[in-house]
Amino acid sequence: MPAHLAPARRVAFQVLQKIAADMGNSDTLLHGAMLQGLSQLDLNLCTALVLGTLRWQCALDAKIREHLSQPSMQLPEPVALALRMGAFQLLFMDRIPVHAAIFESVEWVKHSEHPRASGMVNAILRKLATLPKPAIIQPEQAYPEWVIQRWRKNYGAAATKNICAAGQQEPTTSLRIFDPCAEEELQSEGAQLAPGVLLAQARTVSSGDVSSTCALREGRAQFQDEGSQLVAELLGTGQRILDCCAAPGGKTAILLNNNPQAQLVACDISSARLKVMRQRLARPEWQGRIAFHVADAERLPEMGLFDRILCDVPCSGTGTLARNPEIRHRLQPGDISRQAIRQRSILAAALRRLAPGGRLLYATCSLEPEENEAVIQSVLPENGRAQSVYALLDLQAELEHRIQQCAIRGAAVAHLLATGFRSGYLRTLPGVHPGDGFFAALIERKN
Repeated sequence: MPAHLAPARRVAFQVLQKIAADMGNSDTLLHGAMLQGLSQLDLNLCTALVLGTLRWQCALDAKIREHLSQPSMQLPEPVALALRMGAFQLLFMDRIPVHAAIFESVEWVKHSEHPRASGMVNAILRKLATLPKPAIIQPEQAYPEWVIQRWRKNYGAAATKNICAAGQQEPTTSLRIFDPCAEEELQSEGAQLAPGVLLAQARTVSSGDVSSTCALREGRAQFQDEGSQLVAELLGTGQRILDCCAAPGGKTAILLNNNPQAQLVACDISSARLKVMRQRLARPEWQGRIAFHVADAERLPEMGLFDRILCDVPCSGTGTLARNPEIRHRLQPGDISRQAIRQRSILAAALRRLAPGGRLLYATCSLEPEENEAVIQSVLPENGRAQSVYALLDLQAELEHRIQQCAIRGAAVAHLLATGFRSGYLRTLPGVHPGDGFFAALIERKN
């Protein structure tokens, strides 16, 4: 790695290289050790370079191919990264000097295992530098064509356009406030907070850096998308609660806070993630009320029955592409059906732990029907006399109940009520509703 590269670009190249090698995701890497030591200015630039390059990668690759001698040729990854990041700066960033964007991309390639490609990188980027800013590049060009076709089929052209546009924007920074004093502390430390658009305990960070504040370190507030918060709110209250795919623990924290008398069991297949979750949920008032178990949610151990279960299953994550832009490049068409097989197994296992009269909330951050409605429709008949044992409840009615309790309120609630429900299911879409895209279904086991 050339030492004379600007720190922000050097780290951005390294982060993108790890993401390309499937050695991490942007959200984790951009909050990890690689960025330690960067000034706030360099940190902001590094983050913008990584996320912008990932969000626009499909469109950038198309522009780059126009200038290759053989458009179908497969470029080595370091060369592709240098071209993408250079092209992103030239085409999308107004304040980056052209010579800096070109020079540092060329230097990166010169010190890679493909130094002879540096001349080609230099020539292509110089050609791109002469192009006008790409007002003609549409957000839909930043996604694989097979994904666009799916969304148009499932949601229509207008909603697809909104989903894609939202995925190209920096997502809103939302907080969950557990302690009223935490809000005052954050504001005293320079944060500008606005009310949440859906939830009483949500706040939007208008300005200021709250990531290193005492309130967040102590778990009295947490970063969490409002759609994610909404899912946890809709489970309601119980005395014995199971969170069967619990890590990283954001929804678990809401369940603990909303159910001060309940005992909660948190399961996750990853011991490392559970270890981090233990630290995250170390608030004194929650101690003694939560048990952690390393467990595969497809084969939950015998733990008795629960009156509330959160089944927030692993999924494709297509509702979170603004926050996790690399998903669109990793995801393959066959992955969705493979995820659905596992999701059906997890839901079936969780239903066996549901007490009579109890409720289970099934949730994903996926936009794909195969992972959502189809899973519910497939699993319920598989659970022996399912039609008489289990009932699919109307989540809109549950949301209205939480509105009456004043837990759900805000400027976007009326729009959500009008457009976010179908056949009793909740479905939020990026660009149509606030925050990430989520699906939820509420199932009750009859007495």
